[in-house]
Amino acid sequence: MLGGSAQSQGPFSSGQLQRISDALSAADAETGFTFSVYVGDFDDPTHDARRMHARLEKPADSVLLAIAPNQRGLEIVTGEHARSRLSDQTCGLVALSMASTLAGGDLTGAVVTGLHMLADRARW
Repeated sequence: MLGGSAQSQGPFSSGQLQRISDALSAADAETGFTFSVYVGDFDDPTHDARRMHARLEKPADSVLLAIAPNQRGLEIVTGEHARSRLSDQTCGLVALSMASTLAGGDLTGAVVTGLHMLADRARW
């Protein structure tokens, strides 16, 4: 899982990790929430993403983007406080935009775009 500072893992080059890390840091700073990204497979996408979110340090103030490229899965999980500024409808629209970018084969672009869009809608 990638949080405020991305670590070298998964399908990303160091340059891609830097782009994601910058987007995570900006989203955190612009909103006061903590954004995280998980990329990998799931047994049950919705359940697994919610379980991961619940294990974050401050789940009420957190937003998790969970993407399973091999399974064509995408979940955006918001905590109680984050949900006050990020409605299900907003998250659904962001997910559609991300899915379009993912369909084009741009995983990094989908993550960065999703983070920017969510942060834009959740600003203080």
